[in-house]
Amino acid sequence: MNEAATVRHWTVDAESAGQRLDNYLLRELKGAPKSLIYRIIRSGEVRVNKARAHADTRLSAGDVVRVPPLRLPAQPPAPAVPPREFALLYEDAWLLAIDKPSGVAVHGGSGVSFGVIEQLRRARPQAPLLELVHRLDRETSGVLLVAKKRSALKALQDQFRARSTGKTYLALVRGVWPAARKVIDAPLHKYLLPDGERRVRVTTADDPQAQPALSLVRVLGPVQPPADGASIGPMTLLAVTIKTGRTHQIRVHLAHAGHPIAGDDKYGDFAWNRSLARCGLQRMFLHAWQLQIRHPVEDRLLSLTAPLPPELLRWGDVARFFV
Repeated sequence: MNEAATVRHWTVDAESAGQRLDNYLLRELKGAPKSLIYRIIRSGEVRVNKARAHADTRLSAGDVVRVPPLRLPAQPPAPAVPPREFALLYEDAWLLAIDKPSGVAVHGGSGVSFGVIEQLRRARPQAPLLELVHRLDRETSGVLLVAKKRSALKALQDQFRARSTGKTYLALVRGVWPAARKVIDAPLHKYLLPDGERRVRVTTADDPQAQPALSLVRVLGPVQPPADGASIGPMTLLAVTIKTGRTHQIRVHLAHAGHPIAGDDKYGDFAWNRSLARCGLQRMFLHAWQLQIRHPVEDRLLSLTAPLPPELLRWGDVARFFV
């Protein structure tokens, strides 16, 4: 065990202003279990400006955070993170937007040693701050925002919380989507499988754990499979705009409607997925296509688009929608 024998006092800098106390401590006390962080906050051993504080207390520049002496477990050597840059869609002094490939996690954890953010930090050691603004599923490709300043992170996350961003995904689904069905307004409930893996299902409004979830669906048109996929059946390419950013929202909403996403290994039609794989579709057909935000400093509209990746664009006759 490593022992910190003395009380520590940290002064919050301008880049950390607006951050929650729990997140600040998790960042500063590297290796500390979350349970320990929340225990010392609840017990009052952590003080902000000599006063007790809550986990969700927002810090201000100049605040003094007192942390008691802690015994932290020795950390094993961190796995080597290979530096990697990703295709840039936009960058300035405040933020960057990348085109995340499918199969890459946005961050380490849950059996993944590292993800996009760790690789970006390794590739840009001179950057004082690189933080994820939002998340994408590992299997989903497309637009991903990273903040380069704490103030930009807070401003952008405020936009996501206020649902003022425009997020549109491309999804290929089984069957013929009824053109008249343009809105899916169905609350979602998160739960864990016996092995601890996270899942989501549609629930009812009276479920105490229900989270409101709203998806807007626009039909782009039918998709013909490759020549050797005659048995796959009809498919529809959709543009889905989400007004709420719930975990697995699009995947669960579309599957609940009877039109699972092609290649979805959690909520999809597994037999159909095997037929798709035999015809060359080796990933889930869900892509974060377009994102509209207000610039966090200049207050101008930013419209970001990630082109459909080649492995999806070249599948069947999908390319005809993007000529």
